[in-house]
Amino acid sequence: MNQVPPEWVKWIDENIARGVPQQNLIDTMTQHRFDRTLAMHAVLSRTPGYLVQRQAPVISTAASVATDARRAAADQFDYTGVGIEVGNTVDIDGHRIPVLMKVDKPRVILFGNVLTRDECEQLIEMSKSRLSRSTTVDDQTGKAEHHEHRTSHGTFFALNENPFIAGLDQRIARLMQLPVANGEGLQILNYRIGGEYKPHYDYFPPQLPGSAPHIARGGQRVATLVIYLNDVEEGGETIFPNIDLKVVPLRGCAVYFAYTNARDQVDPLTYHGGNPVTKGEKWIATKWMRQREYR
Repeated sequence: MNQVPPEWVKWIDENIARGVPQQNLIDTMTQHRFDRTLAMHAVLSRTPGYLVQRQAPVISTAASVATDARRAAADQFDYTGVGIEVGNTVDIDGHRIPVLMKVDKPRVILFGNVLTRDECEQLIEMSKSRLSRSTTVDDQTGKAEHHEHRTSHGTFFALNENPFIAGLDQRIARLMQLPVANGEGLQILNYRIGGEYKPHYDYFPPQLPGSAPHIARGGQRVATLVIYLNDVEEGGETIFPNIDLKVVPLRGCAVYFAYTNARDQVDPLTYHGGNPVTKGEKWIATKWMRQREYR
């Protein structure tokens, strides 16, 4: 085939919104007799934030697809003022949080000691009786649905639900340098052996109809903080495939990443996921921040 029919364009859009890796889509199209270069350009051109030029060089491997994506994102996304600026440590009311790693593009920071051992254990114990199967957002309707790409169980704590949660909300908001009111409720997730979350975006793709009701509740998501509540025996890394980054989950540490700028652009390099847990289990707490007060 030398062109992409409308039904295939729709298929690409639906699967990108669900977080299916670009390389998987390219492989599927190739198996259906699409020219590989055509498939690569079709998939990358439909990925939010990417603009693949018609004169772009031929891409032949998964590694070069990622390289092309990095170049495209660097050219298009304005990183001015994106995310937070921190030194080597952050002090919040005497609670010292060391900065363990920084990446500029995309804006990623790894923090240590965001929560203490006791705080992590308390969050886990408070969550165990509240867990239910995790959902994803349907890109067309905006409704929550179960999906095979997300195999965790979780729960939410409302903002300031109790004094303990209120204290954590305050510390996290100060770390992320945004008002508490801009935050969604703290989400707790539990991944058992084999549990994973395929690569996806935390922001709501603006061009998809299912994003509208979510953006209306406080604007676009601007940043994420994933806090590790336990040491995972094996697997469970947070991965950023487009920049070849893996973060090993260690109790009390947290990975922060920001993806929205003042021009309402979203950063496709923050495409991320959670590797399968291969031994033990994984507990995390996630905080998403919005542009405005979340309602």
